[in-house]
Amino acid sequence: MYRLGIDVGGTNTDAIILDEEHQVVSFVKRHTSLDVGSGIEAALSAVLDDSGIDPKQINAVMLGTTQITNAIVERKKIAKVGVLRLAYPATLSIKPFTYWPQDLVEKLGGLYSVVPGGYEYDGQILSELDEEAVKKQLAEWQGQVESVAVIGAFSSLKTDQEARVAALVHEAYGNEFPVTQSAEIGSIGLIQRENASILNAGLFKVIATTITGFKQALADKGVANADLYLTQNDGTLMTAEFAQRFPILTIGSGPTNSIRGAAYLAGKDDAIVVDIGGTTTDLGVLKNGFPRESAIAVEVGGVATNFRMPDILSIGLGGGSIVRVQPDGSVTVGPDSVGYEITEKALCFGGDTLTATDIAVRMGLADVGDKAKVYGVSQEVAEAGLAEIKHMIEVAIDKMKTSADDIEIILVGGGAIIAPDHLAGVAKVIAPEKGGVANAIGASISQISGTVDRIYPYTKIDREEALKQAEVEAGEHAKTAGALPDTLSVVEREEIPLAYDPNQSTRVKIKVVGELA
Repeated sequence: MYRLGIDVGGTNTDAIILDEEHQVVSFVKRHTSLDVGSGIEAALSAVLDDSGIDPKQINAVMLGTTQITNAIVERKKIAKVGVLRLAYPATLSIKPFTYWPQDLVEKLGGLYSVVPGGYEYDGQILSELDEEAVKKQLAEWQGQVESVAVIGAFSSLKTDQEARVAALVHEAYGNEFPVTQSAEIGSIGLIQRENASILNAGLFKVIATTITGFKQALADKGVANADLYLTQNDGTLMTAEFAQRFPILTIGSGPTNSIRGAAYLAGKDDAIVVDIGGTTTDLGVLKNGFPRESAIAVEVGGVATNFRMPDILSIGLGGGSIVRVQPDGSVTVGPDSVGYEITEKALCFGGDTLTATDIAVRMGLADVGDKAKVYGVSQEVAEAGLAEIKHMIEVAIDKMKTSADDIEIILVGGGAIIAPDHLAGVAKVIAPEKGGVANAIGASISQISGTVDRIYPYTKIDREEALKQAEVEAGEHAKTAGALPDTLSVVEREEIPLAYDPNQSTRVKIKVVGELA
């Protein structure tokens, strides 16, 4: 039996097939198409033809896609969302959709209601849930909303009110109606958790279309017996059904796929990964084999959120980055790129645009295209361009380092050919043989995860009992996402005491991973 991994990037779509021992059978790289779907189909066809295996022998398919991110950025195919905040009257000074981009609010519909409900920081009732107010609002929204986001004040402490409102939504609109409960999405911090929940609720149509289209493409190629998984942004996988409930968890999954693939190829659990693509260079930190999580709120499409995101630094440097000679003689690289059109526009491929790849070919770092076509680039321009590329990578690495010592980096990505051999602050550059498709490999070898982020008052619940409760809940999330129950293990446990709280309230984060079911 085999695994098929596909990762859709801004420039290239990579596909790879692994055998039962996680050995690479075949891999291909195709340009990402404007409609995304045809690029996926081209990569799928190519890797199946190249491998020569029977498509029916593929039993698991992993997809890493940028379509969810693109939907937010481009404001396309977003659903109309009704927002129910359970926190009246305490939170009326900052209403839902505050400081949102107006065009995104219009796409989502801008409908919200703040009703009595929610908890205090110590678990005390803020106000009793007003079910009649919820029912009345749902009746008014009938036919106007396509999904509902439910956000309770301090629902990280107690989730019962959000669960009850979700049940009321299903009673009013049907059991299949999409409902997002904020306690399952974000962390403490009402506004950012609310923002993440609204975005998640608005993305269900995009993820449904993506999954349906991908399943059809697989069926057309004879891949009929495979389970479909999507990559999450913590370097793990989730079933297609789980992804339809939590599409927001795919945002940022591309860089984490590369980080996981780099870790596997290099045999390292701790390092900095530099993934150079066609448009951007993404840097991430490997910690115990998984991407380090960001400790700060992350903006998604101009909206501040607090759901789990990887600690990724992206710079506008890639193989297709456009190189320009300025009037003062200096040379700049990027941030704009020719992207998937590199084989048409770059000099070395017969085009008329000077790119970072052309600089690498001119300086002897890469052997792609026709070298003769870049001889017109002067030595001075080529050296200045390479120096700028080197400087950009070095500065980015310095920003990700946690000490002044020279460190190891793992260099991957299709654009890795533009990186110079020696970098300041780097003791060793590890460049795996199949690093060009590290993203697809990362998608293919990943495990299933479940994460819980809760607040427990240790004066009211024993610490060991709280930790065990969180671990069990995280394990249930992992099993729901597609993990084998007897393979589950805790890979991350964090306790953060909340200052000045007499109840010794502590934020507990636990992550559990397991093998594919």
